Amino acid sequence: MELELGEELRSFRDEIRTFLADHRIEQLAGIDPQLGYMGAEEDDKSRAGAWREWEAALAEQHLICPQWPAAVGGRGLTGVEMAILNEEFDREGMPRVIRGMGESLVGPSIIVHGTDEQRAHFLPRIIEGTDRYCQGFSEPDHGSDLAGVETRAAVDGDEVVVTGQKVWTSGAHRANTMFTLCRTDPDAPKHRGLSYVLVPMKREDGSSNGIDLQPLRQMSGASGFCQEFIEGARAPLFNVIGGLNNGWRVAMTTLGNERGGHATTQHLRYEREFWELVETARKQSCTDDPLVRQDLAWAYCQVELMRYSGLRLLATLAAKREPGPEASVNKLFWSEYHKRFGNVAINLVGAQGMIRPEGAGYRTDHWQQVFLGSRAGTIFSGTSEIQRNIIGERALGLPKEPAVG
Repeated sequence: MELELGEELRSFRDEIRTFLADHRIEQLAGIDPQLGYMGAEEDDKSRAGAWREWEAALAEQHLICPQWPAAVGGRGLTGVEMAILNEEFDREGMPRVIRGMGESLVGPSIIVHGTDEQRAHFLPRIIEGTDRYCQGFSEPDHGSDLAGVETRAAVDGDEVVVTGQKVWTSGAHRANTMFTLCRTDPDAPKHRGLSYVLVPMKREDGSSNGIDLQPLRQMSGASGFCQEFIEGARAPLFNVIGGLNNGWRVAMTTLGNERGGHATTQHLRYEREFWELVETARKQSCTDDPLVRQDLAWAYCQVELMRYSGLRLLATLAAKREPGPEASVNKLFWSEYHKRFGNVAINLVGAQGMIRPEGAGYRTDHWQQVFLGSRAGTIFSGTSEIQRNIIGERALGLPKEPAVG
């Protein structure tokens, strides 16, 4: 089953195919597009020149942050066009230059809630890769209960001064700005009195901005998350998006993009991973094992369900209808799938999966990383329990879960 594109969308697809064929850089074929988030030159200096050339080609065609409106530097691509774009980049094996949380979370929130001056200042810096963001939402005592944050921000002249603690901050060690939710009016009701502030990680002279950043080691051995002890971090009032005490509305825009932004094309990633596991099964000479075949058939069906769900969302977008609870349904589905897929993969590998590769540090091979890392998906961006509550209460109209105590 495929979505009938129509003449206009077929023309757009052909344009992207022609661009990719004309500008293909073999040195970059097949690399991780996440390099565009944190800077390819920092991960592989041998490709830095090729990456800069690729960035320039994409920027000329406004294909960096292309879903943003043309007025702020994007191309105003619709959800359907973005799905086509991602599919064509994947088909060609070339990486999209993506700007991580700046592109997918902060930018859309600034576009909706920022002033003209804020849009003119912050959005070009995201497109150019100047500002790299991390998310300062979760706290030690307030993870899924986002409205309960205790980090304070006090107004001091034309600045806000932030004090508190944040945790589970992805990529904080490589970001230069944190978008954080702070309490600016402690006497206001729980969901009010919050502000959405863009806080520099360091001052302009390179000195600390009162943020003590500490990496957190995960069970996979990686340190992709950090915690931050914030003592007097300063940000201009200009960096408050949506106005003081109006941060909850801005945060909801951010979370809406976080949980459902890639639903139309995310099956591509899991499809590639599935066929990698099939190839591993062939090397293990276990493709005739009925239990292995059953597990692989299950995984294939789940990925196909993701694809069909994405097509349904595309049809909704193409008809110019607003999506419903798809963001929470999608987040719950892929995260629970991937956790079980990790079990399938490590069971298929067998006893070898218990042995770490040789080398310094806590090294893990590919399938060990999938097994361990997939568990995080049911926690970050709203736990599975929270997603079920949202679906049950807001989509199905079921009674609210009783409050504890």
